[in-house]
Amino acid sequence: MFNGLLHALILDEQGGAHTIENSAELNNWQPAQGKLWVHLDYSQTEAIEWLRNSEQLTDYELASLTADETRPRITQATNGCMLFLRGVNLNPAQNPEDMVSIRLFINENIVITTRKRRLLSVQGVLASLTAKNGPCNISELICQLTHNLTSRMQSVIDDLDDNLDEFEDEIDQPTKRFDNQGLSQLRRQTIGLKRYLKPQKEALSTLIVNKYNWLDESDKAKLNETTHLLIRFIEELDNSIERAQIIQQTVTNQVSEQLNQRMYVMSVVAALFLPLGFLTGLLGVNVGGIPGTESPYAFSAFVIFLIVLTGGIGVYFKNKKWL
Repeated sequence: MFNGLLHALILDEQGGAHTIENSAELNNWQPAQGKLWVHLDYSQTEAIEWLRNSEQLTDYELASLTADETRPRITQATNGCMLFLRGVNLNPAQNPEDMVSIRLFINENIVITTRKRRLLSVQGVLASLTAKNGPCNISELICQLTHNLTSRMQSVIDDLDDNLDEFEDEIDQPTKRFDNQGLSQLRRQTIGLKRYLKPQKEALSTLIVNKYNWLDESDKAKLNETTHLLIRFIEELDNSIERAQIIQQTVTNQVSEQLNQRMYVMSVVAALFLPLGFLTGLLGVNVGGIPGTESPYAFSAFVIFLIVLTGGIGVYFKNKKWL
């Protein structure tokens, strides 16, 4: 077998599959032998060479199937159609919003899937075939693969909701320092997921509406349910984005209110001491004629006057409800 070939299976139409063991058997495969599923790592040169030599794709279609970045979509090909999908990255030490791309070339006889990073959804389909309860034909294979890709997003979206619940609880705890960086990261994750899910929903909807000879009418209902599940996830992501914005706005308002309260207190204190500072500064000038310089009671009387003046200003502020 060549580098980049992850597996090659011939569906037995009974929920199982026959594994192709060598390159010669794969190259000599004929449609009469059964429906073929070839899974490749497009980052390997030998995998690209096999795709080129298979004569299933034009050069332009091959470039699209092995491009570094793809947007979820479905497009017509010369010998079939190409479907580009994304799945959440559940690999260890990876970010779920860094969604893994899988590209499919599909016709009535063969399915070619390519990826660069490992996808657990593909492994789930492979495990079902090994257990003899997998897809029986190409139509069921695509339905199961798209459902696996979509359903695995549930845990990621639930985690986002749980994290938002924690942030909302933090708002009600003013003594606890709010994690602004964590909220910003969560918003980036939510936006990153939504970036790919919306076009993926459009691609699946187009797949249902159009007529493909490999897609059974009975399986369109399954695709329709998968599409509705994807729509629900998009709605939950929209809700999460709005909740995150409300949380951020609430935190900003709380900080602004605290700052305004402190500035208000400082303004009131400054207003209380403004006349006191004026009087003490006026009597502190170093010129002749200052009253009370000869009286031993002048300083005490001046202090009492300042106390009374401060109390009077305080009563005035209180009546005005400034305190």
